Amino acid sequence: MVEKYKMRLNPKKRYLQIALNSTLTEAKKIIFQLPKSDRIIVEAGTPLIKRYGEEGIRKIFQWYQAHLSGVPALSTSTAKPFGMTGLIPFLIEQAQKNRATASSPPANTNTPIYPYIVADLKMMDRGDTEVQIAQRAGASAAVALGSAPIESLNAFIESCHTNHLDSMVDMMNIEYPLAVINQLKIKPDVVILHRGVDEERLNKEKQIPLYEIRRIKSQYPIMISIAGGDTVREAQRAIFNDADIVVVWKSFYQNSTDTSELAKKFLSEVK
Repeated sequence: MVEKYKMRLNPKKRYLQIALNSTLTEAKKIIFQLPKSDRIIVEAGTPLIKRYGEEGIRKIFQWYQAHLSGVPALSTSTAKPFGMTGLIPFLIEQAQKNRATASSPPANTNTPIYPYIVADLKMMDRGDTEVQIAQRAGASAAVALGSAPIESLNAFIESCHTNHLDSMVDMMNIEYPLAVINQLKIKPDVVILHRGVDEERLNKEKQIPLYEIRRIKSQYPIMISIAGGDTVREAQRAIFNDADIVVVWKSFYQNSTDTSELAKKFLSEVK
């Protein structure tokens, strides 16, 4: 029942995805400084998931849900978390309060924003099992590696559809992403074109394959996410080349005290 209240990706919009790869303490700090926007996606990064497991994804979902609902950060340490089953009662309670206090309809009614969490599982095997982990924790999308066996990718994407999650396939170190996509029974919702952190650090000449964006979109109605660039200039280049999602992480740790303004700056470019 709660699935229809999840935020879903809109192909007509451009998104900023903020990857949380450190500790839960740092993740919470960043989440509660973010501007409230239906174009901000929060990612439970692979290092964080390996450190905290399913509970790490769940905490990020709960904190982002609380932030978007107007619950202060300090309240989340003692308040009972909403969880997947608590969102609807909360919304009903808020609606009842609004009706009780409003003498006339407001001139502008804000549409609620629901948390969109990406679980970067980097699935390589047991696609169905890993999708269920992400779903239980409250994620709206899960990530598989394009280098996984085709059988695992098919199982992963099918399970994402069954569990109402967006399927994302990360093509890091894949020379011909279309060759992988062509083999899949069901195409993923999102393809990630990714320059890895170690690649960026140790091979300064390695570029994000932006040329693959139009090549993929010319054949399939798939959204494209770009990961591996962390500057506003790189975000501009990705959007200019028709990317739908820009993933950033490093800037938000180096500038955590200015997280809100930094996110607004990125959003102004990711249109």
